[in-house]
Amino acid sequence: MKHIYDSKDLSAKSVFSIFLTIVVIIILFSSIKVIDDGQVGVKKTLGHIDDEEIGTGLTLIIPIIQSLEMYDVKTQEIKEASQVPSSEGLIITLDVSVLYHLENDRVSELRKSVNKNFKETLIIPYIRNEIRDTVSAHEAKTIYSQEGREKVAMTVQENLVEKLAPRGIIIEDVLLRDIKLPETVTNAIELKLEKEQESQRKDFELISATKDAEIEVARAKGVAQANEIISGSISEQYIQYLWVQGLNDGNSEVIYVPTEANLPILEATRKATIN
Repeated sequence: MKHIYDSKDLSAKSVFSIFLTIVVIIILFSSIKVIDDGQVGVKKTLGHIDDEEIGTGLTLIIPIIQSLEMYDVKTQEIKEASQVPSSEGLIITLDVSVLYHLENDRVSELRKSVNKNFKETLIIPYIRNEIRDTVSAHEAKTIYSQEGREKVAMTVQENLVEKLAPRGIIIEDVLLRDIKLPETVTNAIELKLEKEQESQRKDFELISATKDAEIEVARAKGVAQANEIISGSISEQYIQYLWVQGLNDGNSEVIYVPTEANLPILEATRKATIN
């Protein structure tokens, strides 16, 4: 009987040992945390947030007493669709993307001042507020232009940097993906652009026509000056010289026709035929 009881005790101890080993293994594995590249860990001990962030690699925590929160410090995007009034009260629809990241060595500081969902608690409200304030300071037609879009995006970015950089949130860029104005405003702006383009085209045609006219005038002046030079160079002595040269040329026959001014006129010139 004693042998039977000893066997039962031994069996119970073996089961307990196995159970205890499994528990220890589970606790051990749950105590080991892996922090990937682009992440930092924030450790809490009995509810107190540690000052130092934990970098990439393995870290050990004490179950129940400690916990570990993971935060992504890579570039992230927040997309926001807003309907906000312009300075003249027209409702404008904007699709905005904000690119940002967290400073590695300030995540614990941020976590102490804001709850874990800091994106919804802090960043998005600031984005909405800055979009509304910036757009309300501009006319709709100004925002419609490329220059206006860039100006609005730059203003929103500068204001977000001013408010969020002290909290350890770095705003990388603000992009206006799309802007929709009321249809009546869009049509009016497009009509104005067409009129401006038409006016520019007519100005170009006027300049071209003026240049063409100036070229024709210059060409006509050149011809007139050339004729004047030629007529001025034909003198009595020059014509007599040509007549004498024609008479002395054995290969040509000159027909001389006297005039009232007694000047020879070279009526025709042809080569003589040698038999």
